[in-house]
Amino acid sequence: MIKNIAFLLTFLLVGGNAIAQQNITVEDIYTGTFSTKGLQSLNSLKNGTEYLVLNYNADRSQTVDKYSYETGEKIATLVSSNDLNLPIRNYILSEDEQQMLIVSQRIPIFRRSANSMVHIYNLNTKTLTPLSENLVRSASFSPDGKKVGYVFENNLYYKDLTNGETVQVTDDGVTNQLINGVTDWVYEEEFSLVRAYEFSPDGKQIAFISFDETEVPEFSMDVYGTGLYQRPYVFKYPKAGENNSVVALNVYDVASKTRKEIDLDRDGEFYIARINYSPNGKLAAQVLNRYQNELDFYYVDQQGNASIAFTEKDDAYVDVTDDLTFLDDGSFLWTSEKDNWRHIYLYDADGKEKSQITSGDWDVTSYYGYDPKSKRIYYQSTEDGSINRGIYSISLKAKGKKKLSSKIGSNSASFSDNFTYFINTYSSANRPPVYTLNQAKDGKQVREIQNNNDLLVKLEDYQLSPKEFSTINVNGNDLNMYMMKPLDFDPAKKYPVLMFQYSGPGSQSVSNSWYGSNDYWHSMLANEGYIIACVDPRGTGYKGADFKKMTQKELGKYEVEDQIQAARQLGAMDYIDADRIGIWGWSYGGFMSSNCILKGNDVFSTAIAVAPVTNWRYYDTIYTERYMTTPQENSTGYDENSPINHVDKLKGNYLLVHGSADDNVHVQNTMQMIEALVQANKQFDWAIYPDKNHGIYGGNTRIHLYNKMTNFIKENL
Repeated sequence: MIKNIAFLLTFLLVGGNAIAQQNITVEDIYTGTFSTKGLQSLNSLKNGTEYLVLNYNADRSQTVDKYSYETGEKIATLVSSNDLNLPIRNYILSEDEQQMLIVSQRIPIFRRSANSMVHIYNLNTKTLTPLSENLVRSASFSPDGKKVGYVFENNLYYKDLTNGETVQVTDDGVTNQLINGVTDWVYEEEFSLVRAYEFSPDGKQIAFISFDETEVPEFSMDVYGTGLYQRPYVFKYPKAGENNSVVALNVYDVASKTRKEIDLDRDGEFYIARINYSPNGKLAAQVLNRYQNELDFYYVDQQGNASIAFTEKDDAYVDVTDDLTFLDDGSFLWTSEKDNWRHIYLYDADGKEKSQITSGDWDVTSYYGYDPKSKRIYYQSTEDGSINRGIYSISLKAKGKKKLSSKIGSNSASFSDNFTYFINTYSSANRPPVYTLNQAKDGKQVREIQNNNDLLVKLEDYQLSPKEFSTINVNGNDLNMYMMKPLDFDPAKKYPVLMFQYSGPGSQSVSNSWYGSNDYWHSMLANEGYIIACVDPRGTGYKGADFKKMTQKELGKYEVEDQIQAARQLGAMDYIDADRIGIWGWSYGGFMSSNCILKGNDVFSTAIAVAPVTNWRYYDTIYTERYMTTPQENSTGYDENSPINHVDKLKGNYLLVHGSADDNVHVQNTMQMIEALVQANKQFDWAIYPDKNHGIYGGNTRIHLYNKMTNFIKENL
């Protein structure tokens, strides 16, 4: 039992002195013993030399404070919850930086959405005005700062700040039937889109997406709570092959208060994944077919006429991003995988490609923005190798590329508004996060803001196994891998192996970055006599689009083949016990670990699946069909690769875990898997966590879960 070995000690001889090191425990991990210091979220001001931070203070007040980039010193407090007599949970600054939306209450809906109580605070007059007496969704300023839009009860509204009038833009919104201005569940989850309305630059128009959910099937799950009766939670969830919301692009004219639906002249089903206004007021819409292998870039003129500027096609699918950046002349920057790697392109105002700005056998992994003054583009990429991230800039003419990060590992950047500075976050497998202020023009460090040296000192008291990075040639591909071994590793001994993976399309588990919670747990297991191995199979990211998209229509085939073969090759090593190889994963990783112990029953003796998809027919349209098309068209691809259809192959030890209130991967997946296993007369272990979502957390939940998994591994591996 994990609690009995909490003080297991080993001894290292350092400078002739014996230093006692204790192994990590699950309780250590999930009570914050190894938490890293971070930076609070900051908002850069337009002057590029100052930024705002929402601070939580010792007296339990909250303040929005202004700081200097150069010195890090506080310059002023803009607003305090004590003065407002209102808590500040979040804030949004207007474009002219003269007003704020203050969120005093936030009640989550799904992963990214919430109902919020919002007030408008005028920084000049120090006056506070409620936006609405109701909890609202997705409040935002118009670019001119004269209006605030929001959604209430599925209808779009705006408040005119010049006269205080509240205008109801739509009146046809009905819960679980029709939504205006915010997205349905599947758009929020898979397109990362919540606010589905935009003000034009002059504030004279509001473009918004409407969602007719009438024909979308409902999903219901019980919420048990603590009362006498559970209650059903019902929402629209389109599973693969089922009806989606019927979407429409609408434009509302503020002066005439009239709404017009834009005719996109399309025959088949489609998604409106993004809407944006260009600086000259032209509306752009990114529209995908249901297969998601064709993206049409529409322009809509002031009269509401829509035309396709260009179309991007792919044999598999086209990714949707937020990288679109309009320049002052109407031309725009765009990222694409059209040459097998994600790169930055320049298009003219009519949607014709002018030039490819970045190129090479590496991916642009984050696009940070464009500085019109220096005419330079800032981005993150894998130019230091697929497991690393570096920060770069390049001119609009694709010349003068500069590397702005100095260390190999994982670098990410947050730029000041005018690209004077950036805050670089650096970590590696050997170094916890370090935050520095750097000059954007050359990457030169101005000052160190924050480090985690105290964590490194604390870790001297613990057994922490390092990650050893390598590649392993599996099925003709060099796959990224890391291993974690016991600190007292003896190559003459035989060790059991626990493989960890996620394996989903475009994902990455093998990265040169600091430890997360799972890494600490893996280190704990390593120092109790296990070798941990992690392999990113075919279908994962940052090795080119062909590598990523080769699993198309066969999710769970090639990835599983790679994990099974990697396990075989590990088992052939002198110091690994081939009879004791286990695998675990969460979500897509649970889908994979389930498949591996079934299809690889001669290789894997143990598997843990947390919140797994067990049949792709149970998962949502946008994600599943992007990679698999529909079950009606690809029944073999669905059925051959869903673990629920292979339960008769189970030979080893299998633990199945799910949260009963998982709105994403429904507990239905696990319940159907359980029934299939029972009817196949297969013994297994399982655990359901009541009212827990896909993350399975809250209170002692994570401690309980990871102790359960620890015990299962010790008993069976």
